[in-house]
Amino acid sequence: MSKAVAILMEEHQKILKVIQALLKQCDMVEKKGLVNLDFFAKAIDFIKNYADKFHHAKEEDILFVELNKDSAAMHCNPIQQMLYEHDLGRNCVKELEIGVKKNDPAKVLNGGRGYVNLLQQHIYKEDNILYPMADEALNNKAKNEILSKFEEVAKKYSETNKKYELFLNDL
Repeated sequence: MSKAVAILMEEHQKILKVIQALLKQCDMVEKKGLVNLDFFAKAIDFIKNYADKFHHAKEEDILFVELNKDSAAMHCNPIQQMLYEHDLGRNCVKELEIGVKKNDPAKVLNGGRGYVNLLQQHIYKEDNILYPMADEALNNKAKNEILSKFEEVAKKYSETNKKYELFLNDL
């Protein structure tokens, strides 16, 4: 496994930790009808900034771009499906955010559970299908370039991500 893929998979574990907490909070909303506004606000912030702007940006702007080059010989290309699922996730988060702003338990549940279900399947596909395909298709030069770009992104988001580490530790 390349170091770049290992980084993405490690980030998935952090996202899955938030997804598990989100699922528990959705269960509480369903049982009691009350929305933990503080938790959901922090979870939405994490999803929009860590999962989407930080993690998905690495995939969409770096890994997927490299995989779409002629030099990456994959037997099939699942990137369009992954991009579609990223967009579906963003839509779920929008609904969740509206539900939290309006304190609407039904919207919170629909957006929250929709995001949880989508991301659990999405992360499985990336970890078990896309990333192994990428490691097989990309040469060492491309893997090193991807890793170098990932390190630049990590530096750019280093201060911001400290906040998300604290959030993860509190879960």
